[in-house]
Amino acid sequence: MNTFHQQILSMIDQVATEYSKEALSYVGSPRPYYNINVPSQRNIAREFLKTHPDLTQKEFETLLTSLYNGKTFTERTMPGFLLQYDNDHRHALDPQILNSWIGQLTGWCEIDTTCQAAFSAEDMLHNWNAWKKLLTQFSKSNDISKRRASIVLLNKVVQNSPDHRCADVAFVNVDRLKHENDILITKAVSWILRSLIAHHRTRVKKYLTDNKDALPKIALRETQNKLKTGTKKPK
Repeated sequence: MNTFHQQILSMIDQVATEYSKEALSYVGSPRPYYNINVPSQRNIAREFLKTHPDLTQKEFETLLTSLYNGKTFTERTMPGFLLQYDNDHRHALDPQILNSWIGQLTGWCEIDTTCQAAFSAEDMLHNWNAWKKLLTQFSKSNDISKRRASIVLLNKVVQNSPDHRCADVAFVNVDRLKHENDILITKAVSWILRSLIAHHRTRVKKYLTDNKDALPKIALRETQNKLKTGTKKPK
């Protein structure tokens, strides 16, 4: 654990109401956790970055690596918030560093805190070849966390950007994973198809028609509902 990691852990300990050795079964993580809410984690990330304006790229990456190897669920979700609020360091990352980082995550919440909102279309498109390689690599991984990441990393991107390159990889990854039954994958497939509707509605409709017997039933149902009503679960 490096000095910066220790500082963040101290900030967590000051805010948390308790430390539990029992895992949070709902989030799918097997690790102990600090009882601290998401807004507090966001505040810690912002305060840490505000008080360390001269943090180098190497120091930033070393800190995140240390947190991703932390003993608790709370430590392993903190990097996602630091990534969200540090645009310069995030933008300068070599995408391949995520190969080791995501490999330390278990359960939908640990994965999604890093993958769902931290990376923007701008982050990916300025270094697209490297990102495409990583996303394809993840979709073929034996590690289910990386397979989920291959989809979730694109959710925000395809929802916010009309760039066909991101959508192309999203559809290819869905096609590669559509036969899996684990909820970590079936829910991710549903999520990305619904996100793709924002800029690729016609492609999503055709994909559903062509793959109606192959897609997870939940993905087919929720995406069809989104197309018809604007929500995955109409009232």
